[in-house]
Amino acid sequence: MGELETLFAPDRVAVVGASNEEGSVGHAVTRNLLDAFDGEVLAVNPNQETVLGVPCYDDVRETDADLAVVAVPPTAAVEVVRSAARAGIQNVVVITAGFSEAGEAARERELLDIAGEHGMNLVGPNSLGVMSTPVSMNATFGPRGPDPGGISFMSQSGAFITAVLDWAGDRDVGFRHVVSLGNKAVLDESDFVREWGDDPETEVVLGYLEDIGDGRAFVEAAREVTAETPVVVVKSGRTEAGASAAASHTGAMAGSEAAYRTGLRQAGVLRADSVGELFDYASILAGQPLPETDGVAIVTNAGGPGVMTTDAVGDADLALATFDDATRDRLRERLPPAAAPSNPVDIVGDASVERFADALDIVLADDNVGMAVVLSCPTATLSFDALAEAVVDLQARHEVPVAATLMGGSSTESAAATLATAGIPAYFDPARAVGALGALDEYATIREREYGTPTQFDVDRERAAEILSEATGRGQTLLGVEAMGLLDAYGIPTPDGSVVGSPGEASRVAEAIGGEVVMKIVSPDISHKSDIGGVEVGVPPAAVADTYEDLVVRAHNYQPDATILGVQVQDLVDLETGTETIVGVTRDPQFGPLVMVGLGGIFVEVMEDTAFRVAPVPEPEIRGMFEELDSMPLLYGARGREPADVDALVETVARVSQLVTDFPAIAELDINPVVALPDGVAAVDLRLTLDPETQ
Repeated sequence: MGELETLFAPDRVAVVGASNEEGSVGHAVTRNLLDAFDGEVLAVNPNQETVLGVPCYDDVRETDADLAVVAVPPTAAVEVVRSAARAGIQNVVVITAGFSEAGEAARERELLDIAGEHGMNLVGPNSLGVMSTPVSMNATFGPRGPDPGGISFMSQSGAFITAVLDWAGDRDVGFRHVVSLGNKAVLDESDFVREWGDDPETEVVLGYLEDIGDGRAFVEAAREVTAETPVVVVKSGRTEAGASAAASHTGAMAGSEAAYRTGLRQAGVLRADSVGELFDYASILAGQPLPETDGVAIVTNAGGPGVMTTDAVGDADLALATFDDATRDRLRERLPPAAAPSNPVDIVGDASVERFADALDIVLADDNVGMAVVLSCPTATLSFDALAEAVVDLQARHEVPVAATLMGGSSTESAAATLATAGIPAYFDPARAVGALGALDEYATIREREYGTPTQFDVDRERAAEILSEATGRGQTLLGVEAMGLLDAYGIPTPDGSVVGSPGEASRVAEAIGGEVVMKIVSPDISHKSDIGGVEVGVPPAAVADTYEDLVVRAHNYQPDATILGVQVQDLVDLETGTETIVGVTRDPQFGPLVMVGLGGIFVEVMEDTAFRVAPVPEPEIRGMFEELDSMPLLYGARGREPADVDALVETVARVSQLVTDFPAIAELDINPVVALPDGVAAVDLRLTLDPETQ
């Protein structure tokens, strides 16, 4: 264990607000502790001599507790925490409600200040409490404590914990530590992920989260932990709130759910969609080895359910294992003629346990098989209990992960218990068995992932800061191509050109470029310039002056009060040999800058072929982003096109990642298109939103 060791293994626990009144929180916490806690329970209540037979202290400062559980009214709770801190008590759990969740944010900040000043571990407020089975501690007001096991579980909902423990107790699901996070004034999900990652006895970390306070801290903590210990969460609240108000393509396409989906994936955290999945994943991760391949073998005595399982394998993005010739030959030798020696292996409805064992033994020995589902329906020729014993023996012998599907009722209960004792999960629904194997395979991939370190490029940060400072000085929060110098400062290639303020100046710039140019109206008030005729492509030098005046007239006709900063004259990029992509950023309240890549141009929001990562993004992750795109074949040179310079595109994204990490004032950013050419890239257009308060 790490810094929170004494929170989960105290010798003495003080209950401040201990009470003899049945039905009160102070009574329930004291009773739960007295029922089983290995250490000493100290009651604190100046109005009582004893509580449940335990002598009372008048003040928490009179105790020498390692942990204080606070169950007094909110107006008194702050002073109790302050007294505990002054007494040197390292750990406090504030069960009391009536803080930020009730509009009393200032009161909650006092707790934060006290804990910060004294280096105190504080859980809550508005918490159910904490539990730790190694010391038989139930420091909550819940009706039931957990059975011992290897799962450490945190939840923002105390009610969810009571429901889960009641459910788990009837299914032999055990826990090591349980924490009700409450309002997370001090300790949050990142602290507990990190703590349990340091605990060799925690096999799986589970969480029910409604939000993540500091997304980047969580990604960093979980990424380190998931290299050794699986983390699985249910994240509630999948709304896209806020996306409709975004000014950029990236902001409009991200939304809160995309940020959480990206952040959790980047952290190596498995996402469960339901409580059932949460514990399906936990059971198999805690009990089974990781697969060496994603090939699934199915051994069944029922053809129809075998087909259902095969469909589930496809739905889970796993592969149906292809047996080698030796495996098929051995199956033909050992199985009756009516049986199928291919995958799924249908051993026919009259199969005995011996036939099941023979078939499973053969397929588990095949190197193409990374996992197996044993599926059985009840028959007069089969004993579920004997089958379970055979499966346990064969799984241990071959060390290949197995999930069982026992499609029966009460007749399967003792067999399922036998399997569970060996860490083999059993289900009625074959889709659940396959889904659990899918989680096991996903975690195996996470364990092999290489993250790398974000590259730090040599950039002109002072020039970039000057450009942003000048914009905020003008009161400008929306920037367009007039801020292309920002990209130049960070080494992102842009076409030759500049923003000009007169027809004559436009002609001089065009002559210096030579050949045809692109001209765009520059106005912070006009977002989509091409929609109003504000962009002209392929303008010959002789027509540049007239085109300048035409663009200004069109802009004023479209929006008479629009601020016109001039016209951008830019070298023409050959789109015929390049592929238009987009590199964008939106800033999420929890995770910070979220970098997006995708197919660019005017159809970006129509195609929605995008990938996201939390910045700063290392190179391996950036390459992974592009591999996720359905349009990736275009970059490789589809239909005879010359391949794009993907290395230059990856570097461009890395430089953008550094830019938005360096400057938190950049709230949203679209570089669209970034033309990926055979020998480099060209960032053609820019749209940027500033947050002046952050600047």
